[in-house]
Amino acid sequence: MLIMKQFSILFLLSFIVISANATEITKSKNDTIINTFNKDFVYNVKKKLSPIKIDGIIEESDWMNAQKADNFFRVLPVDSGFANQQSVIIMTYDDKALYVAQIFYDTIPGKRIMESYRRDFSFGSNDNLLIFFDTFLDQTNGFSFGVSASGAKWDGTMSDGNGISLDWDCKWESKTKHYDDRWVTEMRIPFKSIRYPLGSQMWNTNFSRLDLKSNEKSAWAPVPRQFPTSTLAYTGVMKFEEPLPKSKTQFSLIPYVYGEVSKDYEVGTDAEYRKDIGFDAKIGISSSMNLDLTYNPDFAQVEVDRQVTNIDRFELFFPEKRQFFLENSDLFASYGYHTTTPFFSRRIGLDAPVLAGARLSGKIGNDLRIGFMNMTTSETDEHLARNFTVASIQKKVFARSNVGFIFVNKEYFNQPTDTTMFNRVAGIDYNLASKNNFWDGKFFYHRSFQPEKIDKQYSQGASISYSRKHFQARLFETSVGENYRAEAGFVRRTGYNFIGPSITYLFVPNKRIVSHGITIKNDNYFDKNYHKIEHENTISYQFEFKDRSGLELGYMDFFVELQDDFDPTHGGDHYLEAGTSYNFIGAYLAYQSTKKTMFNWSATGAGGTYYNGNMMFLEGEVGYRFQPYVNLTMNFNYTNIDLPEPFEQTKYLLLGPKVDVTFTDKIFWTTYVQYNEQIDNMNINMRIQWRYQPVSDIYLVYTDNYIPGSWTSRNRALVLKMTYWLN
Repeated sequence: MLIMKQFSILFLLSFIVISANATEITKSKNDTIINTFNKDFVYNVKKKLSPIKIDGIIEESDWMNAQKADNFFRVLPVDSGFANQQSVIIMTYDDKALYVAQIFYDTIPGKRIMESYRRDFSFGSNDNLLIFFDTFLDQTNGFSFGVSASGAKWDGTMSDGNGISLDWDCKWESKTKHYDDRWVTEMRIPFKSIRYPLGSQMWNTNFSRLDLKSNEKSAWAPVPRQFPTSTLAYTGVMKFEEPLPKSKTQFSLIPYVYGEVSKDYEVGTDAEYRKDIGFDAKIGISSSMNLDLTYNPDFAQVEVDRQVTNIDRFELFFPEKRQFFLENSDLFASYGYHTTTPFFSRRIGLDAPVLAGARLSGKIGNDLRIGFMNMTTSETDEHLARNFTVASIQKKVFARSNVGFIFVNKEYFNQPTDTTMFNRVAGIDYNLASKNNFWDGKFFYHRSFQPEKIDKQYSQGASISYSRKHFQARLFETSVGENYRAEAGFVRRTGYNFIGPSITYLFVPNKRIVSHGITIKNDNYFDKNYHKIEHENTISYQFEFKDRSGLELGYMDFFVELQDDFDPTHGGDHYLEAGTSYNFIGAYLAYQSTKKTMFNWSATGAGGTYYNGNMMFLEGEVGYRFQPYVNLTMNFNYTNIDLPEPFEQTKYLLLGPKVDVTFTDKIFWTTYVQYNEQIDNMNINMRIQWRYQPVSDIYLVYTDNYIPGSWTSRNRALVLKMTYWLN
């Protein structure tokens, strides 16, 4: 334990030294701090003098007189020179909104790549424009807007310096028109949809273009190829001619009405009918602080999780998709690692209905962010009523780093008089991000508090990484006590110590093969006495081709000393005993085709020894699009596990065909079928969505579950839900 503590202290000291050395700030004439690496890329936004019609035709005088952001720099396949097909961005504004126009020149013969009309499109499957706004100049959080060549919208919140959550929606306008040599979009983004500080006159920004026809990604302010163009460390600067207007208190009410009919054929009950109402509300306390309220929320319209074949020993992680939890979600969900985090919002409301909740999140000044959440679930046959409270505060330090504190409390109502039931976690995280983004990392320490458990309730970790064009290195360290419990979080395993280095070296010849290189990864797990209980060693070689397809092949070496009884087949009849050890090896081959063509596919095949037997699997996805209206996809997994007696050979097949039809940018139809032999079920989920007003929808959702073989229905339901955004 002493060795791990010394190692953690060394990590923390390294972070502080790197952060301090990476701090470099300059000030503009109005004393606003400018940290961005590309501070010499400045766009001056003039205030418009006459009306602008959002019609995709750039003809108004304000567009003609505005500054042009052009000469986009190539980022991929190599970050040298200018893009072959150039782009132009123009901006202006008034007291209510920001106006953006883009011109993307395209003279290469062939169709422009446009997957569908669906909002929040897949980035790599569409020719598109993305815009990134860092409104608080912290190079960590912001907003992203964009359009695809079909005119589909993209909007999301930004966190962790480059991450984008597309589950956030707001009201804004856009119109796209196509010409023989270019495609053009006009956008109007209301200021009330964006958080920014009082008296704001300068934002950090960048504009990114993905041009699949030329196999290039480019940006106005240059970005090194090893980073996404959303990296806020490499934005340019936009300066408004006058300070932005003070934001008025905004109030939005989103009521819903809901009706459902369902029948459980396995239990044999009669059809059940249910109707309900509820609402969400958003109150803009200031231009930088938002209060979300919910009463009796229902999430029937949320897309179903994509099923996977699980042959692991631990719980799987599925992402949050419910709208209420998503704005500023990083304030609550980014603590620790995804394998040991003190708060995971999917713990709320999936096993019992949510009665009500409130969530306050935003910024105080430019460097301090706060978050507070309180939610209560109702009592069910399986669970007592519970209250969940989460408080988070995050302070920016140095150039782009931050330190955060979190407290999570889970309380049970109406407990038996002779019991005390609660679970609490408190923690601190330090997140490192250097000015040029070459260094990043994390240090955290969390502790749980629960009845009758005193010691070994800690979760601690550290990581540091260095990333350049040709060389990337990363080191992870984790230590989790055997009594650590985060019941409102996600903790994959407890009672272990972990250290895992990885190194990648890439060659970038920029020919038909754009880059290729080797990665070596070594993950090691130890018990509380630092006796090795597991390792996962991988050596792989990857190729990236000019058409953005990729190939990877690798060799894996595994060692496991089981700490608990385990059934590798997940059949439930036999198991390998705790304390037994196994070495097994394997190889894999993975390929991702180009997204330029109407037909595309990806696949991974692997095989080798597995515990005391053998295993092989093949998984992937195939797709075909009739752009921009229809997307057909099929994900698949075939797993074959062959262990000696008393186990029987086990074969699992998972098929997931999906039909996604976008009739217009307002009417969508999706049918998703998932045939899963591991859980002996076939699920059908069909959803029709009509966005009859901005961010206001009518959903009709049909679900059915069948028993494979007999094909008798287990249960089915039909749901009708209507939401309306009032503001």
